[in-house]
Amino acid sequence: MILNALFLALREIRNNLMRAGLTTLGIVIGVAAVIMMVTLGNSASKSVTSQIASMGRNLIVVFPGQNQGPPGAAPDFTLAMAEAIAREIPGLNAVAPEAETTAEAVLGNNNHSTQVVGSTDAVFGARNMKLTQGRTFTLGELRAGKAVCVIGQTIRKDLFGAANAIGDRFRLNKMSCEVIGLLQAKGTNTFGQDQDDIVVMPLLAVQRRLVGNNNINVILVSARNAGDEPRLKGEIERLMRQLRHLAAGVPDDFTVQDMQEITREVESTTAILTAFLSAVAAISLLVGGIGIMNIMLVSVTERTREIGIRLAIGALERDVLMQFLIEAVAMSALGGAVGVVIGLSGSAVVAHLLKFPLLIQPGVVVLAVLFSAAVGVGFGYFPARRAARLDPIEALRHE
Repeated sequence: MILNALFLALREIRNNLMRAGLTTLGIVIGVAAVIMMVTLGNSASKSVTSQIASMGRNLIVVFPGQNQGPPGAAPDFTLAMAEAIAREIPGLNAVAPEAETTAEAVLGNNNHSTQVVGSTDAVFGARNMKLTQGRTFTLGELRAGKAVCVIGQTIRKDLFGAANAIGDRFRLNKMSCEVIGLLQAKGTNTFGQDQDDIVVMPLLAVQRRLVGNNNINVILVSARNAGDEPRLKGEIERLMRQLRHLAAGVPDDFTVQDMQEITREVESTTAILTAFLSAVAAISLLVGGIGIMNIMLVSVTERTREIGIRLAIGALERDVLMQFLIEAVAMSALGGAVGVVIGLSGSAVVAHLLKFPLLIQPGVVVLAVLFSAAVGVGFGYFPARRAARLDPIEALRHE
């Protein structure tokens, strides 16, 4: 019975293909929009969290001042503070004090303004930096503040081109620097910063020959175990208050930022935006359902005589109800299937253009099709019931 009703429904859709297509257009747009919003939302969230993770694993960042305060309102750190964190707080994988500045990198006729980071060997583990060539600093180079450097891929391309940079020298402002290592490419981070546009040098070399002081701008702390960041953050805050000699009630003049916390905030914000945009897109499904109900009412009117004949020769009300209900569900489900194809194709194109990883959730696809079919049931029931309750005699008189 159901197969026969489905066959009749598909035949009716085929006979009125243009009308059926326009009727289901709202369903197609709604399903495609919902799938694109959910897929791209998840892809964007994955991209952002991956980029944050690329900045360093289990990373905690300590910097002077508050996020809300004016820049330079708090004094910089000292090397002794970084050493105290490494000595006093257990469960740390690495502590990397950094002195950061910008400098002009010059080689021949090529020059490039870049970020220079002075630190210890711990910075490579804290920042999740990997070398493709060369080596990191020796203990002697760190203690002497020797002018050696590890460079990012952007510096290599701008200054050296395709040549092997290891062992060559270039100038940072007026200082000559020997390239001893080449970093693996990391690309642009969440904040739009080119992570490959960087020169890493021994801390003393940057302090003495580029910035002219012994200040530390940032302290990077890497937790040994994932999940320890909240505990370590609290311990670092308490220790820093002691080291900065802050009395009770005096607000912190530093900030301890947990990158995992930032990741969770980004994921939460992205999920809320995705849900909101998906809800707006789902309105198209309701509009499509109203269109299906409208066209089914028209179809009942057009086929009144046919319905009367079926009822007169012995068809039951439930048979007529089933026929029109299946026809509404078939149109809605077909529209949902087309919407799935368009949604997935559109998601793939947009993800490729934005360089996002494409994360397709099969559950969302199945749910979208089932929801579109449910829309067909909901909005097709009233026209189907109206058809089933027609008086056969009156229906046969209909012209």
